[in-house]
Amino acid sequence: MGSYHRGELAVQERAALSRQAGHTARAIRASVPDVAADFLAARTFLVVGAADTDGRTWCSLLTGPPGFLRVPDENTLDVAALPHRGDPLAERLRQGPAPVGALALDPARRRRMRVNGTVRPHGPGLRVATEDVYANCPKYIQKRTPVPTAPTGPEPVHGDALTPGQQALVRRADTFFVATRSDTGHADANHRGGGPGFLRVHSPTLLSWPDYVGNAMFNTLGNLWVEPRAGLLVPDWETGDTLRLTGRARVLWDEGSPTRERSVEFTVDGVVATAGGGLLAPEPPEYSTANPPVDPPA
Repeated sequence: MGSYHRGELAVQERAALSRQAGHTARAIRASVPDVAADFLAARTFLVVGAADTDGRTWCSLLTGPPGFLRVPDENTLDVAALPHRGDPLAERLRQGPAPVGALALDPARRRRMRVNGTVRPHGPGLRVATEDVYANCPKYIQKRTPVPTAPTGPEPVHGDALTPGQQALVRRADTFFVATRSDTGHADANHRGGGPGFLRVHSPTLLSWPDYVGNAMFNTLGNLWVEPRAGLLVPDWETGDTLRLTGRARVLWDEGSPTRERSVEFTVDGVVATAGGGLLAPEPPEYSTANPPVDPPA
């Protein structure tokens, strides 16, 4: 279990899933196998998580035509793209080196892959020296075929709380992405999916979501155990717009549950809303059969 840091190990133990986590750790490798390189080469977007120049954590998006992700050798991922204008991670990724978490997702086939490492500028794009490479299960991925879009409006709109329109987007979300970091700087980007309403809005600055059963690695929750700063990316599939949030998160445990159920509470510190520049998939998705029922708001 040497692939896990102390936060992940602590959460695995508290959830009574250390043994299962030990088995799933065998899937983690530092290099990119050929089948993974082929998967990456076919993608048109990459979700990335990192800290900005002020130390705040954000989740962002890089896009390009098939082939914009390339594996020149087994320990390197080249990205022929840079963040769109106004992206809160643009300056930090261009500076490098920086810890970065990356998620490659194929919603149409419900496949996903994680590539974490260190990013540096490289030619007109970025280069990632890989440290953790592994696939994840297809649970909670809604089947759709998104198309990347270019920014269409003025400069992104910044705020420190969600507007009513942004709250409505969050309430109807069936997918979002979350970026976290460990106390040693290790970065991660992850997927969260469920039925519309699983991402709850309690106030303009407070959100929460349930932590559904997964692979027992607890990469996200393990990072939050030692470093609460986190970032969310909520795509608007109908318009191609994006909503980025940064703030702090904490894990809430239901000690009375026999399965030690968990949820995550997220306090918003910053908001960046961008017209276009995201993923467009206006047709209704095919929802994952793994999605648990969503309780109505209290």
